[in-house]
Amino acid sequence: MIRSEETRRTASAVLRILVVAAGYYGAGQIGLLRKMTVHGATVTPLWPSTGIALGCLLYLGIGVWPGITLGALLNIITLSDTVSLSDYGIMMSSTVAPVCSYLMLRRFGFRMELDRLRDGVVLVCLGAMAGMLISATVGTVLFVLDGKLPAGHFWPVWAAWWSGDAMGVLVVTPLMLVMRKARLPRADDRWLEATALAVVSVVVSLVATRSELSMIYLVFPLLIWAALRFQLAGSAPCALLVSVLAIIAGGQAVGPFAGHTVLQVMLNLAILNGSVALTALLLAAIVTEKMDIRRRIEQACVELADVVDHLAPGRSATAWPSRYKERRDGL
Repeated sequence: MIRSEETRRTASAVLRILVVAAGYYGAGQIGLLRKMTVHGATVTPLWPSTGIALGCLLYLGIGVWPGITLGALLNIITLSDTVSLSDYGIMMSSTVAPVCSYLMLRRFGFRMELDRLRDGVVLVCLGAMAGMLISATVGTVLFVLDGKLPAGHFWPVWAAWWSGDAMGVLVVTPLMLVMRKARLPRADDRWLEATALAVVSVVVSLVATRSELSMIYLVFPLLIWAALRFQLAGSAPCALLVSVLAIIAGGQAVGPFAGHTVLQVMLNLAILNGSVALTALLLAAIVTEKMDIRRRIEQACVELADVVDHLAPGRSATAWPSRYKERRDGL
């Protein structure tokens, strides 16, 4: 019985590692569909594998880190026929970066519900911006030491590498956290509003990312609408949609990205995707936190009314809460 239980736990752990490796590799292949070359180095405006890696660590724990390493190795093999010593270093830094992000999030009390502004700020500052410094710095340094990159081109490649990894966390990880508690909505008017939001988001995002009239700012009202009405469940998919369509437009050099160099396109995409992700994540966290505070206040008022009714039996237990609700709805 003991041996059977140990075998079951081992098989479960191996399966989780293989699933993480497959997810990391698959996300990497999707990211490489829009790869760009900056001074001879292959980079992507958004590297979704980092978001997959951090999301899996948050879901499954630190024990799945070998899956990240295996997935990174498979992506490296896809890009080159032979694996050099510097490639092994990049593989390890690709593992260490999300692991460090995960440990920092745990250290600062990050909650996967993302229902507090603090959680959004911690994910942005520590999970994305700070943690991904490791992979970008180690990877670019190894490129220089291996002779694949001239030292004078260090900073442009480093910036492109770092922004792609950070955007992966900002765009993909919140979507994974939303999927954790995704439920079909009730049959009410929110179905109609959600459908309208989806249709308008696609149309407006296509116009904003492909029009030569520089209308990219049109995506921000969409993010505000999604965050105010659906919180992270609405703003995270919208942010992903905008980022993907912008990356496609940037790779094709159309719309606001026409006539720019590859480095300029990468810079514009990093600024746009960062602004979109920050708006979607932080605004949704603020709205969710305020809604939770309101619910707690309402619950406290109901409990206080019960106490008052207990102390004064002649009063109705529902009279005061109903008056409170009428006054609140009138505000």
